[in-house]
Amino acid sequence: MSILESTVNNIDSLDKTSIEQAKKRLDRLIKPQGSLGKMEDICMQLAGIHKNKHFDTSKKVVIAFGADHGVYEEGVAPDPQNITYMQLPNFTKGICGVGVISKFVGADVIAVDIGVNCDHELEGVLNYKIRKGTSNMAKGPAMTIEEAIRSLEIGIEMAEDSIKKGYNLIGIGEMGICNTTPSSAIISVIDNCDPEDVTGIGAGLKKERVKFKADTIRKSIELNKPNPEDAIDILSKVGGFEIGGMAGVILGCSANRIPVVLDGFISYAAALLAYKINPKTREYMIASHSSAETGTQRALNILNLEPVLNMGMRLGEGSGAALAFNIIEASNYTYENMATFDEVDMGR
Repeated sequence: MSILESTVNNIDSLDKTSIEQAKKRLDRLIKPQGSLGKMEDICMQLAGIHKNKHFDTSKKVVIAFGADHGVYEEGVAPDPQNITYMQLPNFTKGICGVGVISKFVGADVIAVDIGVNCDHELEGVLNYKIRKGTSNMAKGPAMTIEEAIRSLEIGIEMAEDSIKKGYNLIGIGEMGICNTTPSSAIISVIDNCDPEDVTGIGAGLKKERVKFKADTIRKSIELNKPNPEDAIDILSKVGGFEIGGMAGVILGCSANRIPVVLDGFISYAAALLAYKINPKTREYMIASHSSAETGTQRALNILNLEPVLNMGMRLGEGSGAALAFNIIEASNYTYENMATFDEVDMGR
């Protein structure tokens, strides 16, 4: 049995007994029932994930994958492609968005080259390069089925290595110039909607070029005909290596009963792929924030997820996931440390 198959087969639903035990404690805290809103939802979800009404969220990491895309040659992004290999090392140096926010919240960052278009080693970046970027999906499949599976299994491996090192709260992130293009393609296929409905400006594309970007996505879907019910087929035909890596982390976390914090738009595409592979993965996802990128709400509606934050962010990298770590930890701290009516004489 392959790594992917065994991982997918090991994903179980959340433990209902632990969820009920957590709810009982939350309802006895000295506050009106349900008054902490999403904080209470997070605690019940974490209890169900860990199969215990007590859980630890103190050791945090963002696993971020970098890769390039052949569709870049179509002119769907305003920035030079070499920004991918220039920026990815900054993730672990703590000087870019995800690096700075992670440093502030006490989280680590692991950067992985899964398909960056360069020949040299990137400082501080793990080298799991499949090849130097995907093929141009506007001219044929972005990758082979074997490469798609490989990207998923690299993500699973990264998740499991992190879990072995004691990380108990894992976020996902990415770096890849023009990767909103394959992400919009994935969401368009799964939602069965026109690409224009889920295509935005990405990292700063001029509005008059957004229609061209959507037309390029539409052309790619019509050419490659991805099967909307087959996540691996979608990934191979219109996806990206870093998107596959993030989907793999979601699968790996779910199989090992560890919560996985989604970032923004690119991570929603990865989450949809994981969800298509095994719908139970959704139970392990925490949506960090509502990305400002077009198509966000359609993806979140399919996943039935409500983000913790709405900050108007569209940076990516894992920045939103890192920012949400503090909310998740605050939820757990409040759950553990607020007094209950049984402990304080308040007449209830």
